[in-house]
Formats: sequence, structure tokens, C-alpha cells
Amino acid sequence: MLVLVVNCGSSSLKYQVREVVPAPAGGTGGEVLTSGLIENIGGPAIRDHTQALELLAGRLGDELGGRTIDAAGHRVVHGGERFSAPVLVDNEIIRAIDRLAPLAPLHNPAHVLGLRAVQKKWPSLPQVCVFDTAFHRTMPEHAWRYAIPEDMYVRYGMRRYGFHGTSHDYVTGRAAQFLGVPREQFDGVVAHLGNGASVTAIKGGRSYDTSMGYTPLAGLVMGTRSGDLDPSVVTAIMRRDPSMTPEKLDAMLNKESGLKAIAGDHDMRTVQEAADGGDERAELALEMTAYRLAKYVGGYHVAVGGARALAFTAGIGENAAPFRRRVCDRLGALGVRVDDDANAVRSQEVRRISAPGSALEVLVVPTDEERAIAEATAALVERHGGRPAR
Repeated sequence: MLVLVVNCGSSSLKYQVREVVPAPAGGTGGEVLTSGLIENIGGPAIRDHTQALELLAGRLGDELGGRTIDAAGHRVVHGGERFSAPVLVDNEIIRAIDRLAPLAPLHNPAHVLGLRAVQKKWPSLPQVCVFDTAFHRTMPEHAWRYAIPEDMYVRYGMRRYGFHGTSHDYVTGRAAQFLGVPREQFDGVVAHLGNGASVTAIKGGRSYDTSMGYTPLAGLVMGTRSGDLDPSVVTAIMRRDPSMTPEKLDAMLNKESGLKAIAGDHDMRTVQEAADGGDERAELALEMTAYRLAKYVGGYHVAVGGARALAFTAGIGENAAPFRRRVCDRLGALGVRVDDDANAVRSQEVRRISAPGSALEVLVVPTDEERAIAEATAALVERHGGRPAR
């Protein structure tokens, strides 16, 4: 089955086509046949997502050698409380995703545009939505609730949702498989570290708690996001600076904070190079980032009743050996020990970087969200007999 994986932004469309062998419990493998990015949607050259799909269809005609896609799988950032698993798309599902726009105003409207555009271009093509929040729907209420007035939750849905769920789910499965543990018996901590970063407590192979919250701003220090901070900082800034609107404050915390605020650059490679060269601000940024992550790992070790493994993934988690070492050095109280030679290895394979005798297995597990979306899409379409939703 050829699956088109779509990730729609407000002005971009990232795509990948994978060949997946469907299976009831999830597809297998998936050779990448082609991938690409269409940008500047809404500009003079590409009017809207419908026109972007026309351009994409032309590309696929050339790149797939005449073969046609069998299904489309969409990454959708926010599924709210409704969606706890991938779903086959119909008009009501699209409307439901649109109604969740207040929870993800920068993402869900763009996903809706992409769904409608594919529906218009290929009316008979089955579409599946895979939600970033869905994996975290297994969190218990004491983990996802905020201690704020009930009305704030009932009326506005203010609670912890968590994000990067597709990656956390995929890495959990790969880590359990690597260790030879049935997934339902796997307790661990998964650290998805990229420009956006989150860490998840895995209990019995499922999400038990996660660092991101109502939005992706909460939790770890990230490339341009502040992560956790005292809520009174927000109200104090707004009282002291009359020009600080909610929009400006949101932009500051999401786009001007994190590594960028402390070290002057959001890219971990640049910050690491600066720290290696003696830049004190860069060193401080790395220490803050590692310290915050180590605190979460320690807390989640307790939350799951004793983690078996810590898995690093995503761009920083997979490639930044010095940062992994920095974090693990703070976990000595948990009995974590790292093998420097293993930590220095660059590979696309799952690998162990902990030293013999380490109380926790420390793994590097390359993530592949597109593969996970393609496999989930193939499995769901296969279960429904390949029939498109209306």
C-alpha cells in the first residue's frame, strides 16, 4: 500500500510517500519512495492548499513512476479529549478537528485545510488522522488535572494534554523490543529532544505523565520556548509593561525564550560549540537545560515505580552526545552510568549507551514519526476494507 504522509502548516505542506505492508496490528516497514516540502502557500505563486495539492499531484506523477497512492495519513497536532487513537476521516471528523482550533490555533486550522484539499483533489482516497495528543490520553486524572477552578476545565478544557505523542509511542515500542520486554511490561522514560522537547513517563507501555501541558510551552527548556515558569511571571510582566499584549507575551515565551534567550541562539549545535569555546552564557544555557531534564527524569522514575530505561530520541537526543552525557552525569543518584565510547557512536539503529552495571538502561532510539503515521494509516484503512470515508 502506498501511503502519502501529510504534515500541513499554515503556509507549508511537508509530504512523504511510503510503501507499507498492512497488518491488523500495524503496518510493517515502509520504504520511502519520495518526500518533499511545498512552501509559501498563500503567496502569489501558490494561492492555497488546494493549489498546493495540485502541485503535489504533479510531483507524485513524476516521482512515483505512474503508481498511485492508496491512502493519506495526516499528522494532526491536537485531538483534545475526543481522539485517543487514529481515525478514518469523514466530514464530521474534519469539523471536529476544526472545533478544536482554540486549543491549537496555529496548527489545527492548517490541518483542516490540508484534509479538505486532499478530499477535493482525491475524493475517493481514504484519509486517516494521527494525533500528537492521542498517546497521552492514557494519563490518569491526577496527572492531567490542573489545580485551578473546575470551571476553567469544564468550559475551556484547560488541562494537561501533552504532545509529541506519535514519537513517544513509536520510541516506546522500539525500546521495549530492543530490550526484549513485552511492551505492556515496559516502564521507562522517553526524552524527545529537538527544538521542541518533551519527556514522558511510560508505565506498562503507555503514557502515564508528560512534560508538555495545555500547550507545547510547558516542561523542558527548549530552543525558543521557556518551559516551566512561575505563572506569576506572566501577570507581573503584563502589569509592569503596559505594551505587553497577550499576543506579544505568547510570542516572547514561545519564540524568544529557551536557549535563544540565554545563549543567543536556538540551535543546540551552535550553543555547544560556543560552550566548548568558553562562552559562559552558552554553558549556563546547557546547564539549565540538562538540569531541567534530569529533574523530570528523576520525577518520572518515581512516577512509574522505577524505570527500567531512559531513551533519548529526536534531533538533539539522537545526535548530541555531549548533551546526553551532561544529562546522565546528573543522574548518578539513580545509578546511571554511561559508556563514553558507545555514547560517541552515530547510527540510525537503536543502541545502548549505558555502561555495564548501570541501574537504568540508557538507549538512543531514532524516532520516525512519518513511519508511525504511515503504518497506522495502512492498518486502519485495511481494517475498513480500503473504503474511503464520506
